[in-house]
Amino acid sequence: MSGSDSVSLVCCDLAGTIISAGSVLEKAFAEAIATQGVVPGTAAYARSMVVVDRSSGQPPRDVMHTLFTDDAQAQAAYLSFERSYRTVVDRFGLSTVAGARDTLVSLSDADHKVCVISGFSRPTSRLVLERAGISRDVDLTLCLDDAPRGFPWPDLVLTAVVRLGIDDVASVAVVGDSENVITAGRRAGARTLVGIPGERPAQRLRAAGANHLINTLAELPALLR
Repeated sequence: MSGSDSVSLVCCDLAGTIISAGSVLEKAFAEAIATQGVVPGTAAYARSMVVVDRSSGQPPRDVMHTLFTDDAQAQAAYLSFERSYRTVVDRFGLSTVAGARDTLVSLSDADHKVCVISGFSRPTSRLVLERAGISRDVDLTLCLDDAPRGFPWPDLVLTAVVRLGIDDVASVAVVGDSENVITAGRRAGARTLVGIPGERPAQRLRAAGANHLINTLAELPALLR
């Protein structure tokens, strides 16, 4: 980076970037689609879970509408997901990425505005933020209820820009572990797109537009200096 003043706002995806969301999300999706007759051991289940993986970063509401063409069935599956996610979190807990809180504080100390963005509904987003304990360490949190569309559309990033009074969207850094998050940042006009490969191959993030790759969130402050 050319200097700490080159990035004025950092938008971090919540699921997968701040919290380790993979197994919790998978269990919640599996339980939710089972209510619609899509159960483990069937071809339909295998196909559905491939869609879930490829849709990483997209709002669960939108994923359900991809899985089920009938609107009523998709809505029923989404409502089941909302219940299942909370139940799964209560059963198995939720892990915050190592060093996440210290990283957010470091970014703020370096005069970056920080926004945590989520494709979850407001109740689910609030649950995750409370469990992660990072709400007071950031300038803004946004969820699906705060913008017309979630990832891969740019709406949430642009909403953060407006609410935090950022003059130039090019000065925004968008950080995520999925192609849909990186695509949203690129579509918004963010100049710094940071991918954290994790469970996804680095080349998929590069193909989506990531111009920086880091191994862990803890490496972000050094990258932005």
